[in-house]
Parts: sequence; structure tokens; C-alpha cells
Amino acid sequence: MSETTGTEEWSTPQQKLSPHAISLWRVSAILYNVIGFVVLVALLILDSVYDWRPWIGWILWGVTVISAGYAVWDIFLQPVWLYRYWFYGVNAEFVQLKHGALNKVHQVIPMAKVQSVSTNQGPLMRKYGLYSVSIGTMGSSHHIPALPEDVAFALRNQIADYARINEVDE
Repeated sequence: MSETTGTEEWSTPQQKLSPHAISLWRVSAILYNVIGFVVLVALLILDSVYDWRPWIGWILWGVTVISAGYAVWDIFLQPVWLYRYWFYGVNAEFVQLKHGALNKVHQVIPMAKVQSVSTNQGPLMRKYGLYSVSIGTMGSSHHIPALPEDVAFALRNQIADYARINEVDE
């Protein structure tokens, strides 16, 4: 499938993220939701102990129910959607990033505008052997999340070569 703009032919990016991205995003969502529920439970206990105004308890229970629904989305559904609709592509002229199911985003970054490229790995990503690649331009930074180590380093080097960026240190 390709998209045409003016006289140029754009091929839709086809490269996918690592399948381990789903597990990474689920674990991350679980951690954030557990922290949120601990705070909500603490507030509900304080409401019970100190007998706050009745409307405060109702609001806290409402927030808890909404948070439970959001947690289901955040842990079980969103990671699958993110993985299914995240694509990237690199050639000598452009880096293309395409993601989103409802709010579709297709970014085209000219290699001439790329000023820096780096790989990043946090503690959860380290557990799954994943890296993200960050591409810096004059006005913004773009990220390709959750790539296997060898793919991330090869992609970083390929983008740096295409953009003619000199590697200072590893």
C-alpha cells in the first residue's frame, strides 16, 4: 500500500516493534495502576476513619470505579492496540513513523533535518532486552519504542549514517 502526495510516492512503513513490547507496556501499566489504587485505598480508609463529608466518599468511590475500568483498558487492551498499529520505516531520505488506531499519526522526518539519534533503555526495558531509538531534530524529538537490542543499534547506526552524524561516544 502506498500514499501519494503531489509528485512523490510514499511507501507505508512496514517494520514492526518487538512483540515483547506488549508485555513491557502491560507491566508498566500494572505498576502505575497499583500505585494509583494504593492512593485511592488510602484515601478511602482516611474517609472512613475521619468521617469526611459524605460527598467526598461518593467521589472517591466514583473515581475508584472509573479507575478500575481504565485499568482494564490500560493493562489488557491498549498494549495490543499500540503494538498492532505501530510501524516505522527508514530509507536514505526519510524516517517514517506511523501509529494510532483512532488518532492516526504518520510522521515523515527528512534525514537532512536529523541532528541526533540515540538509544535508550530503562529498567523495565532491560528486563525484556528492548531499547527505544530517539531521533532529534531542530524542533522536536521522535521515538521508536521497544526494539530488540540488535535492531535498535543497527537502526541507530543506519539513521546516523544516512543523516551523516558523527558518533561521539557509545
